[in-house]
Amino acid sequence: MKFDRSPFELRIDDVTLDGQGVGRRDGKACFVPGALPGERVSVVQTGRKRNYDIARLESVLDPAPERVDPPCAWYGVCGGCRLMHADIGLQRRLKERSLFEALSRIGHLSPERRLEPLVGDTLGYRRAARLGVKYVAKKGGTLVGFRERAGRYLADMWDCPVLHPALGQRIGTLRKLIDGLDARDRIPQIEAVVDDSGTAALVFRHLQPLSDADARRLAEFAETEGVQVHLQPGGPDSVHYHSGPRTGLAYGHPAFEVTVAFGPLDFIQVHAGINRGMVGRAMELLAPEQDSRVLDLFCGLGNFTLPLARRAAEVVGVEGDARMLERARENAEAQGIQNTRYVCANLDDAALGDSSWLREPFDRVLLDPPRTGAAAAVEALGPVAIPRLVYVSCNPATLARDADRLVHHFGYRLEAAGIMDMFPHTAHVESIALFTRL
Repeated sequence: MKFDRSPFELRIDDVTLDGQGVGRRDGKACFVPGALPGERVSVVQTGRKRNYDIARLESVLDPAPERVDPPCAWYGVCGGCRLMHADIGLQRRLKERSLFEALSRIGHLSPERRLEPLVGDTLGYRRAARLGVKYVAKKGGTLVGFRERAGRYLADMWDCPVLHPALGQRIGTLRKLIDGLDARDRIPQIEAVVDDSGTAALVFRHLQPLSDADARRLAEFAETEGVQVHLQPGGPDSVHYHSGPRTGLAYGHPAFEVTVAFGPLDFIQVHAGINRGMVGRAMELLAPEQDSRVLDLFCGLGNFTLPLARRAAEVVGVEGDARMLERARENAEAQGIQNTRYVCANLDDAALGDSSWLREPFDRVLLDPPRTGAAAAVEALGPVAIPRLVYVSCNPATLARDADRLVHHFGYRLEAAGIMDMFPHTAHVESIALFTRL
C-alpha cells in the first residue's frame, strides 16, 4: 500500500481506552498510539484503512498536562500496559467513560448514582500473571515476560514494575535460570502468583519430562530464592509441588475476619488492595441483614461468599468449576463458617431457570461472571425478582447487555454503578453495579 511517509503535524482531539490518540487529517480520523488529547504531535503514517489512518508518533511538540514519564523501561515495547504515558487521573476518566458510554449505547440507560472510583496502588500491585517463556538464540538466551505490543513475540524485558516485586524483580533471575536448564527450549510458560505473606509460587509448564539435573537446578533455585516451584507436565490437573516453602497460599479479608486459601493455578483477583475494597463495596451495596439469604453466583473460591457469611443468615455459592467449589467449601469449614452451602452448576446453561436452588427464597444476589457476562443467569434470575442485585463486571459491554435485560425486561432499576481500578495502566475496566426492584 502506497502513501506519503513524510512526517506531518497533527492535533490530537481524543484518546481511546487502549492508549491511541485520535486526530483528523483532511477530515479523516488518524490513530496515533501514545498521543494524548490536546497535544500537537509530529507523526508518520504507517497504515491506511477505509475509514481511518494509522500513524507512528515521532515527537510531541506540545505535550498535554496529563503526559507523564512511564515508570517502566520497556513501555512501548511490552504489550502489558497501554496507558502508562498518561497520568492516573486521565486513565481512570477513560475507564469511567468506557463504562458509562457502554451502559448508554448498549444498555440504553444511565445509573441514578455514579460511584466514586475504587482506587489503590498503581505499581507493584499485580500478584498473578502468566509469563511467556521462549528460548531465542538470536537474542542471546531466554526471554521471560509479556508479549510485545504487536503481539507476536515476547518482549526482551528484565523486570516489571507493575508486577508484585516478588515476581517483577525476578524476571531477570528467571531468564538466567532457564538459560541453564537442559529443557530451556521446552518450557513455554510460567504461571506466577504471590499471596498475602509475600510467598511466590511459580508453576513451570514443561513439554517433556525434566532431566534429573534440571529437577535439581529448580530445587536449588527454589531454596535460594525462597519461592515455591510447582511443575506442570500436562494439563491443569497435572500440577504438583516440586520444591520450596510448603506453606499454603492464602489471602485475607481482615475486615471480615476471613482467609481465602488457593492453589497456584486458581483464579484470584490480581490487585489485593482493590479486591479488599471491592468486597467491602459489594457489602455496602448489597446491605445484607442478619436474616438475609444471599445467592452468590460465579462464587469461585469464596471471595465474596465467606465475607457475606459474616453478615447474613445464609449464603449459597454457585460455581461451575467443581475443583474451585470444593476449595470454597474447605475454606468455610477451616474457619468454622457453617452458614454457607455450595452448588456446582453450569451458569451459562439456558435451562438454568429450572434449577431447584433458584426456587429457594433469597433477598440478595451477587454476580461476578467472566468477560462473557451472565446472560443465562440474568434470564434465570429475572422472573425470580430478588429485590437487591449486585453485579461485578470485568467487561463493560456484557454488563451493559445484561443491564438492559434487567432494567427494560425484568423491571429493575440501575441504582448505582462505578469503576474499580483493578488493572492500572491497562485498558482493562472492572466495575460494579447495583440493581434494585420492589
